[in-house]
Amino acid sequence: MVGSVIPSSRFLSKKMLQPIDFKRAKVIIELGPGTGVFTKELVLQKHPNCQFVVIELNNAFFEDLKNELQIPNVHLVHASAVEISNILRKLQLAKADFILSSLPLSNFPVDLRNQIFNEIKSNLKSGGKLIQFQYSRGLKKLYGSHFKKVSIDYTVLNFPPAFIYTCTNS
Repeated sequence: MVGSVIPSSRFLSKKMLQPIDFKRAKVIIELGPGTGVFTKELVLQKHPNCQFVVIELNNAFFEDLKNELQIPNVHLVHASAVEISNILRKLQLAKADFILSSLPLSNFPVDLRNQIFNEIKSNLKSGGKLIQFQYSRGLKKLYGSHFKKVSIDYTVLNFPPAFIYTCTNS
């Protein structure tokens, strides 16, 4: 459920947010925010009219974030990533321009991982991007089996060092 016991660094946060076009994004989704390292930066940088959906399954993380995210156009949802379609429908929101994920997908059972990828792909606009970090470079084939375009960035200024996968839905 948790990918690392140490929160992500500001260097990883900067790299994760780099592919996001904050001027054009109307809907951004974050999956598995944990302690909210990326969440806090997204709240600061997003356009005021952008709808930001934060999906967290872990009870403790959800409760901690609940107090911090009482902000207009920020929707904190206590749910699983396999529920993206239902969540967007309930909130009456369009597909996402960007989905940011901290989920340790490589640790998930194959069926669950595929369900999450299907939800992500079906809820990203054409040309939308999934931005995902993992601690392994050997996952390009996995992401490439779900997305046509996959690029990888890297930061050593995180413990452990992290790989950032940017996957484009076309």
